[in-house]
Amino acid sequence: MIKKIAGTGLGLIFIGSSVFAQSLSDAKKAIDAEQYQKAKSMLKNLTTTQPSKDENFFYLGWVYLAQDYPDSAKAAFDKGIAANPKSALNYAGLGAVAHVNKDNSGAQNSFNQALTLAGKDTKPYVYVAKGYMLAPADANAAITTINKVMNDKVKDPELYIALGDAYRSQLKSTEAYKAYTSALDLDPKSPSPKVSTGVLWRFADNFEDSEKQFQEALAIDPNFGPAYREWAETDIRWAQKVPAQASAKVNQAAEQYRKYLSLTDMSVESRIRYADFLYQAGKFKELQEEAAAISKTPNANLKVYRYIAYAAYENGDYANGLTAMNTWLSKADPKRIIPYDYLYLGRLQMKSGQDSVGINTLQKAAQLDTTQADIYADIAKSYYGQKKFVQAGDAYHQYVTKSRKATLNDYFYEGISYYFGFSDQYANSTKTKVAADTSLLGKADAAFAYVASKVDKPNANVILYRARIQDLREPSRETSQGLAKPFYEQYIQVITEKGVTDADKRNLGEAYAYLGTYYQFTQKDPAKATENFTKARELDPSNSVVQRFFTPKKAATGKAAGKGK
Repeated sequence: MIKKIAGTGLGLIFIGSSVFAQSLSDAKKAIDAEQYQKAKSMLKNLTTTQPSKDENFFYLGWVYLAQDYPDSAKAAFDKGIAANPKSALNYAGLGAVAHVNKDNSGAQNSFNQALTLAGKDTKPYVYVAKGYMLAPADANAAITTINKVMNDKVKDPELYIALGDAYRSQLKSTEAYKAYTSALDLDPKSPSPKVSTGVLWRFADNFEDSEKQFQEALAIDPNFGPAYREWAETDIRWAQKVPAQASAKVNQAAEQYRKYLSLTDMSVESRIRYADFLYQAGKFKELQEEAAAISKTPNANLKVYRYIAYAAYENGDYANGLTAMNTWLSKADPKRIIPYDYLYLGRLQMKSGQDSVGINTLQKAAQLDTTQADIYADIAKSYYGQKKFVQAGDAYHQYVTKSRKATLNDYFYEGISYYFGFSDQYANSTKTKVAADTSLLGKADAAFAYVASKVDKPNANVILYRARIQDLREPSRETSQGLAKPFYEQYIQVITEKGVTDADKRNLGEAYAYLGTYYQFTQKDPAKATENFTKARELDPSNSVVQRFFTPKKAATGKAAGKGK
C-alpha cells in the first residue's frame, strides 16, 4: 500500500512538472523565437487544461494570425472572450483580425473596447499597436495608441519595441533607436531589442552595424532564430545595394536562413517564410522546388501556389506557373489576393499567348495598386510587339512618368511608339478617310527631346527621329519651311564624325535627299540641290526622292539629243 501511494505521488509530481514546462511563459518565448508549431501545441494544451484563462486563447489566436490564418485566429479570440467577457487582449486580437480583413469599422470598435477594458495594463496597448502594424500598416494609429499610455513609469519593454517598430516604418530612425534603447535598458537579457536595432540599421543601409546587432543578439541567446532570419534579409539588401558583393552576400543569406529554419520547428509556415526569402533572394529554381515540395504536404497553406507561380514565371516554366496561379486565385480567400498576384498572372498569360487577356489583367493590377508602375513596362512591350503603337506609347508614358526604374531607353521607345503610331495612321488615312492624329508627333518629339537633354553626347538615332517628325509636320516637301533641316544637318555631322558604316548609308542618304529637296523648292538653289542629291545617290541609289530628281533630267537630255540629230 505504501509503495502504491508513493508511486501515485511520483506520478502526480511528474504530471505537474509537465504542465509547468508548458506554461504560458514558455509558449510566449516560443512565439518570440518564431517556433509557432511548438507554441501552438503548448497553447492548445493550455486552453484545454486551463479553459478559464483568456490569455491562453489570445496567444493561440495571435499565433494563428502570425501564420496567416485569420479565421482560426478569430475563433480563438472569440473563445477567449467567452471565457472572460472583459478580456482586453482578445478584443485587441479581434481588432487585429478586422484590420487584416480591411474592416476599418470593426477594427476600430474592437480596439476601442480593448483599450477601455485595459485599465493600467499596457499589454493590450502593445497588441492594439501591433494589430495596426499588420498589413495594411497604419503606423500613425499605432504610435497614437502607445502614446496614450506611455510615460516615464512604464516598464514594459514590448511597448517600447512596438513603438520603435512603428517609427521605423516611417523611417524616423532617431525616435525608433531611442525606443529600442529603452526596451534594452528595461530587459538587457532580451535579444529582441538588439534584433530590432539591427533591422533599423538595415533600413539605413548601415549594414556593418546591422550585422553587429545580430551578433550581439545571438551572444545573448544563440538559439534566437529571428536574429538569423533578419541577418539573412539584411544580407539580401546588402547584395542589392552593393553589386560587387552580391554573390557572396546572397550565399551568406541562404546560410543564415538555414540556421533560422534549424532553430524553428520546420513547420509548413516556417517553410513558407523561407519561400518568401528565396523569392527576395532571386533564387527562383530553389523556390520552385521548395514550393512544389511544400504543396505535397497534408493541408499545405494555399499560399504555396503563389510561390510556385512566381518562381515558374521567373524560370520560364509558364504552363505550370499559369496552372499554379489559377489554383491560388480560385481557391484562396479573396482577402488574401494581392495586386502582385494579378501582375504575375498577366505576365504568365502573355507568355502563354494570351496577350489581350494578359494586358487586361496587368491593367487590373495597376488599378489595384497604383504604386506598381513597373506593370506599364510589361503592357508597353506587349503592345509594341503587337504593333499597337499608340497604346504602346501611352503605356511607356505611364511607365516613365510613374516608375523610378525607367531608363532613357524607355523614353526612346515611348518616342518611336508614338512616331510609328502616327505613321500607321497616316499610311491608312486614304483608306479610313480619317486624318492622322498630329498630337502623336508632339508626344514623340517630347520623348526624344527628353533623351537628347540627358545624354552625354548627341545620339544619332534620336536626332534622326526628331528630323523625321519635323518633316512630317510640314504640309509637303515642296512647301517646306525647313523645320527638319537643322536636325538632318546635325545627323550628318554626327555620323560623319564617327565614321560612316554600311548600316548608316540609307539614313544618311535620306538626310541628304531632304536637304536636296529643301534647296530645290524652298531656296530655289539648283546647284545646292544637285550637290545634296548627288551625295544622296552615292549613299542610297534606291531612294525614290533621289530617283525623281535625276530622272526628269535624263528624259530632257534625251529629247534634246534627238532634236539635234
